[in-house]
Amino acid sequence: MDVYLPIANLSVNGLIIIGLGAITGVLSGIFGVGGGFLTTPLMIFYGIPPTVAAASAASQVTGASVSGVFAHSRRGGVDYQIGSVMVAGGILGTGIGAVLFNLLEKLGQIDTVINILYVLLLGSIGSLMAKESIQSIRAERSGVPVAARKRRHHPMVASLPMRWRFYRSGLYISPLAPLILGMCTGILTMLMGIGGGFILVPAMLYILGMSANVVVGTSLWQILFTTMATTMMHALTTHAIDIVLATMLLLGSVTGAQIGAMFSQKANPVKLRLLLATIVLLVAARMALGLGYRPDEIFTMAPL
Repeated sequence: MDVYLPIANLSVNGLIIIGLGAITGVLSGIFGVGGGFLTTPLMIFYGIPPTVAAASAASQVTGASVSGVFAHSRRGGVDYQIGSVMVAGGILGTGIGAVLFNLLEKLGQIDTVINILYVLLLGSIGSLMAKESIQSIRAERSGVPVAARKRRHHPMVASLPMRWRFYRSGLYISPLAPLILGMCTGILTMLMGIGGGFILVPAMLYILGMSANVVVGTSLWQILFTTMATTMMHALTTHAIDIVLATMLLLGSVTGAQIGAMFSQKANPVKLRLLLATIVLLVAARMALGLGYRPDEIFTMAPL
């Protein structure tokens, strides 16, 4: 089933694109992450230009985040106060990201930068997840539990001025901390097409010190509006969103998320986390390898 992508300017097998969306949907349902950090690399491996892949993945993450926000909101799992501060930072970050995106595109380096960012980000996150998972598995086998980490915000957060009380999260910190965190996520979302949940959730827990019962819902709230702003920014500035591609990805991810959610109820969460870390590291290694490939066709520029 060949489908023409007008913005990417190429024909693809529609079933394969839906399948890629389904794979990320399954991972989203199993691990509770948005899946955008794997959607973009998988599309790049398939041959979609990195700029179009990143922009279209961001719009797909927007649609996938809506149902999650409603579900967490119903059970009181969203801190709208601190979430709104992060949304403000995320929108500011998308503006900065748009400037960087256009600058790198004019320099002809945007594709390379996207690939390098993915290698660095996935490599570091995957390594940390693998280390934590291996420690947990060893603790389970030895019968000695891993010492629980005390919930407290980072000393740098404590040093920031102008503190506010965020009652739902149980925090008394400066709003500058969630604002800066949201801004960094917005920049990465604009450049890479990720939702940012796999970065945002650990940062909210270990840097801001938020209560665990509101972290996922608040993260989805921020991701929803930041990816909406990113989608609008791409549509107005870079014109890199391929609506046909995004629609097929969303169709696959919605279906895959249901399958993943059913599977996650029966599996060991520690082993699942190790599996996710392995997948992330394999994708990072494949992208690093791709940066060193010699292309099939080598082009040279010579004066006339």
